[in-house]
Amino acid sequence: MELVERNLDSEKRRYPRFDVDLPIKYSRTNLSFKFARAVNASEGGLLLHLPEELGVGQQLLLTLFFPPCPDLNAIEAMVQVVWMDVQLRKDWAWDYQTGVRFINISPEDVTALKNFLTTPTQKPLCTA
Repeated sequence: MELVERNLDSEKRRYPRFDVDLPIKYSRTNLSFKFARAVNASEGGLLLHLPEELGVGQQLLLTLFFPPCPDLNAIEAMVQVVWMDVQLRKDWAWDYQTGVRFINISPEDVTALKNFLTTPTQKPLCTA
């Protein structure tokens, strides 16, 4: 019984995840930016739907926008790709689901993200 409890504890995520639908702008080089969506967020990272395949370990400069929140415009962070999965969408285009973790984010932006995720009134889904 004790072994089962330890296994269950070890499978818990470090940070709770929240469904979101927020626009992002990202770049590999800081010269040309592309746009995509974040569909899941936590204090530790994001699940992104990207228009291109990226390799595990790739680092990106990312801006996460909060259009539904008048007091929070955007946060910036350096992220690293930790996993990627390709799926075929209904319109026959490829969808690159990409898990990223924050590797450089200001303490103020971490606090702002945490407040956004844990305040129900600030989490309406963005439809733009």
